[in-house]
Amino acid sequence: MSPVRRCSRTACGRPAVATLTYVYADSTAVLGPLATYAEPHCYDLCSQHSERLTAPRGWEVVRLAVDTGPTRPSGDDLEALANAVREAARPHDRGAAAHGAVGPHGREADPMEGARRAHLRVLRSPDS
Repeated sequence: MSPVRRCSRTACGRPAVATLTYVYADSTAVLGPLATYAEPHCYDLCSQHSERLTAPRGWEVVRLAVDTGPTRPSGDDLEALANAVREAARPHDRGAAAHGAVGPHGREADPMEGARRAHLRVLRSPDS
């Protein structure tokens, strides 16, 4: 598990919940959800500092919705994970399972089972 990122403000040790990015060309400060990775030109802020954020005179602050609760995988995240597992498990010789190939332990391979890696198994849908 990765370490908790801390607020970028001096002497603040609270956990970061938002990321601040400056768009100098537009004189805009954008405060949004905590970025997935720490970026060199962005600033991670705790909830207290993100709520009290002000921008220089003449600048606009754009506040994107920041969820301070624990993050949960979205449907898109889960679908991307499933697609990655399917791709990694795809057999190099696609025709072997369909033509009565012998699977592990000497038994005939199930034509609906695409491949097996460790404890993960990819099942093909009957439509494919």
